[in-house]
Amino acid sequence: MNGNGASTRTAGGGFVVAVTVLAGTLMLAAGVWALAAPQAFAEFAGFPASRHFVHDAGAFQVGIGATLLLALAWRDGLSLALAGFLAANSVHAVNHFVDLGLGGQASEAWALVAVSVLTAAALALRLRALGWVVGEVGAVAAPALSRYARQKTAVLTTYRRDGSPVATPLSVVADGDRLLVRSYERAGKVRRIRHHPEVRIAPSTTRGTPTGPATRARARRLGGAEARRAARLLARKHPVLHGVLVPLTHRAFRSRYGRTVHFELLPLDPPPARPTCPSDRVVATA
Repeated sequence: MNGNGASTRTAGGGFVVAVTVLAGTLMLAAGVWALAAPQAFAEFAGFPASRHFVHDAGAFQVGIGATLLLALAWRDGLSLALAGFLAANSVHAVNHFVDLGLGGQASEAWALVAVSVLTAAALALRLRALGWVVGEVGAVAAPALSRYARQKTAVLTTYRRDGSPVATPLSVVADGDRLLVRSYERAGKVRRIRHHPEVRIAPSTTRGTPTGPATRARARRLGGAEARRAARLLARKHPVLHGVLVPLTHRAFRSRYGRTVHFELLPLDPPPARPTCPSDRVVATA
């Protein structure tokens, strides 16, 4: 379990995931059906056809389905609720414009649009407060690495043979007393780490602009179970990016850039000294 919700990797977790996927997929499918073919949906459900009513039912089925599926990856309850409501309300707003000829007023549709805009703004602010990390965040044992727990991107500085630095932004995940990153096997930073394993890493923007002081670390390439664990932790923290997009991209370009490799970064800087308290002092007696 993490601070934002229970993990699905518990006893019966596979069953929970399967039921969630099934329920979310069925709700999305029903919602799309109601939106695309309201007459057929009403006939199947066995109630008198009302196009706008069926459209609205479809909107909220889409919202429920999206919430269920997002819950498999998102660990923040408030973000999840806002995203699900945003999906439902936005489709609801579209329905009011599409069905305006059946009744209602344009002002109602625009009011729903305003609610969606406000919800989107609230969701963006919430995600920003979370560092744009909606996945699972693990425990951090090293004080120097606590700022990376919710950090989405960090800039890794590696060194050429002549000592000149090269900075590269990448995704990072904290795991106890170390950080984990991944790259292509033939990437320049992998070659530089091979010759000079001491690196620096700092929290940064997506483009690699540092947003905090750098930490000196020693990089070590992982293999076997350690590499698989690094891949899992990256996917849990970044479910879309490292759970789907990066693996697909790496697989598509493997012949050109080589396979995916993972590294651990162990901090070299000593932890800050604990302030001396009066109770820590030893008083000499005769």
